[in-house]
Amino acid sequence: MASDKKYIRDHFVLLLVSINAFLAIAGIIYSLIKIFSVAHSGYIVQYRPSLGVSAYQTGSSSDLVAFSVFAVLILAIGIVLSYRAYKIHRQLAVTVLTLGIMLLSLNIIISNALLQLR
Repeated sequence: MASDKKYIRDHFVLLLVSINAFLAIAGIIYSLIKIFSVAHSGYIVQYRPSLGVSAYQTGSSSDLVAFSVFAVLILAIGIVLSYRAYKIHRQLAVTVLTLGIMLLSLNIIISNALLQLR
């Protein structure tokens, strides 16, 4: 059983937390700059291939701000879960932080793809 002090002093865990924080901040800044740089009336927020001609669904900018909120949630929940999991096993905390990196990367890729389609 690891103590709380070991979580703060574990260099690899702190590296993963730093990467998570960087990806979250980069994703938030990138998406908010792209959303609010040009006033646009309709953003493409969904693609439904089963709809045929009207496969692209439009929405407002608040629909795309949800990507920034999602990045904050991934960061916060990932850090809290890894902190609690570190008491059980170190590799479990590392796995949680690594999955957070993957989720934040996918968040940036998908928000970029939707913002390029406007």
